[in-house]
Amino acid sequence: MGWLNSPASDTQISHRNRLWLYLVAAIIMLLLVIPTLIVIPMSFSDSQYLAFPPETWSTRWYDEYFGSKKWMRATITSLKVGLLTTLVATPLGTMAAYALFVSGHRVARMLFVILITPMIVPVILIAIGTFYVFGRAGLNNTITGLVLAHAALATPLVMIVITAALRSYDLDQERVARSLGATRLKAFFAITLPQIKFSVITAALLAFLTSFDEVIVSIFVSGGTNATLTKHMFSALRDFIDPTIAAISTIMVLISTLLLLVTQWIGSR
Repeated sequence: MGWLNSPASDTQISHRNRLWLYLVAAIIMLLLVIPTLIVIPMSFSDSQYLAFPPETWSTRWYDEYFGSKKWMRATITSLKVGLLTTLVATPLGTMAAYALFVSGHRVARMLFVILITPMIVPVILIAIGTFYVFGRAGLNNTITGLVLAHAALATPLVMIVITAALRSYDLDQERVARSLGATRLKAFFAITLPQIKFSVITAALLAFLTSFDEVIVSIFVSGGTNATLTKHMFSALRDFIDPTIAAISTIMVLISTLLLLVTQWIGSR
């Protein structure tokens, strides 16, 4: 138990003095994780209704999910939109973050705040506004509309990640390359980008997760054959309780967890 008396930080506060903080953190984590842990065993129930704990274990609802054309079409749509959103949001967010960071002007700070407003404004307001504008432009219920809407939500996240990476990067290296004759574009791709590539990859994974897990905007913008997986799940919960949702939720949790672990691993590099 000697670790209890050892310093927990540079302030020499011991772990013993922080036990209350560890306890509060553990309780919060349990409250966040327990609902997910309950869904996973529910997905292996053979019951027609959601039941915990399962009386009979079965992969019935996984078979129902993988054998359903409706669910598979929605899954492919979500994956397609997620990948396209990543391809749009990652370069846009990287370029915006780089331009505003290099500028250093006071106006750049204001622009940064404006560009990350999708993370500040309630998503329901963004969904309503997007639905109205896309309705006029004929983009509702289309892949293009979904990608543009999700990119608007993912780009601010990319900007924050890339800006954090640039703050730990020495821009003098790029200035030296430019002083030796390289253009700004060539200096960026040859000097800067290789050194922040792990942050770019992390931002891309987070952009994909933002799109793949998004619900509210998808409810307003997607529909028909281009409805996303999350919209179908919401409709299934609204109309009737389909245990297939538990199986889909488990798969989505596994995908999200795997991608988050990958981002943590990349971040540690």
